[in-house]
Amino acid sequence: MMKQLRNIISVIILAGLALTGCRKGDRIVPPEVTPVDTAKPGSAYNGFYLLNEGNMGSNKSTLDYYDYTAGIYKSNIYATANPAAVKELGDVGNDLAIYGSKLYAVINISNKVEVMDAASTKRIKQINILNCRYITFANGKVYVSSYAGPVLIEPNAPIGFVAEIDTATLEITRKVIVGYQPEEMAVVGNKLYVANSGGYRVPNYDHTVSVIDLNTFKEIKKIDVAINLDRLKADTDGDIYVTSRGDYYNIPSRLFLIDTKTDVVKKQFDIPVSNLWISGDTAYVYGSVFSYNTGKWTITYNMVNVKTETVLSTNFITDGTDKTIRMPYGIAVNPATREIFLTDAKDYVSSGVLCCFSPAGKKKWSVTTGEIPAHIAFVSGTK
Repeated sequence: MMKQLRNIISVIILAGLALTGCRKGDRIVPPEVTPVDTAKPGSAYNGFYLLNEGNMGSNKSTLDYYDYTAGIYKSNIYATANPAAVKELGDVGNDLAIYGSKLYAVINISNKVEVMDAASTKRIKQINILNCRYITFANGKVYVSSYAGPVLIEPNAPIGFVAEIDTATLEITRKVIVGYQPEEMAVVGNKLYVANSGGYRVPNYDHTVSVIDLNTFKEIKKIDVAINLDRLKADTDGDIYVTSRGDYYNIPSRLFLIDTKTDVVKKQFDIPVSNLWISGDTAYVYGSVFSYNTGKWTITYNMVNVKTETVLSTNFITDGTDKTIRMPYGIAVNPATREIFLTDAKDYVSSGVLCCFSPAGKKKWSVTTGEIPAHIAFVSGTK
């Protein structure tokens, strides 16, 4: 599914793809370096990578880096580190994470997971996975969700799978069938939880979370939650928070809480959620919801106390600068400083913006990014 339009309407209108072009003969543009904050040497996290999705079909997914130790932001760093890479990162960067010494970027429409050295961003290997979506890790293994079919709205779209990759060999070792168009995942104990959307089969969305036993790599249960599931995060107590995008007409976006001890839904939060980041006892939540009934967007910001499992009557942006954000698209919270990072995709075709807020919700700085900034991975002691 086309990520940008998926977050707008979660429906893809696409007839085909044409991945053309090559790096040969192209001039490599050095990264643009922008001072944004005071240098903070000795920080618990040296910085973070930001993956810009890039508009579909343009092969313009790019990688930026914010250096805490120097207080500078470097844009489009992948090309310089990998001058021979054809099409650079590729088409639509859908997820980004660090595990061990490696940085993993899921490039959705290019059907690959790009594996890089986390310190230098030099390519180590490309792992081919059709229509790959999200990534998570456990016990020396990588888990990648896949739509298992072409980018196409199709009532008979194939059921999805999750691929297991060994981090030493970077080879696919096992696959397991899950639900239709699987999205985000999380590991709790020895179980992998997978949010199934069914977005290609609209209006017959999937409505389940698959539960995978990691020993046998078999699906042991499907939890009935709500239609068109998307984000899925685990808190420190092992509960799972999963979002539903609804149907964009009469079924609203909502947030659900799953007890992983019983594998049943124990609570529903009546707030719209497009994305969330859990840090400590708090889930930072935003909703960017489109309605076909009104033809309008509704943007909201909330916080959830994951210990008391209650919605706080507080916007995590407290100085009113949320009004300047056109389309919130990515969120992250520094685990050490509790600074909040929110990206703005603007109009989905021009450069985006990354905003930094203090733990109290006051805007500290902002910087221009690549197109459709979305996914952040913090770097600890490796760069």
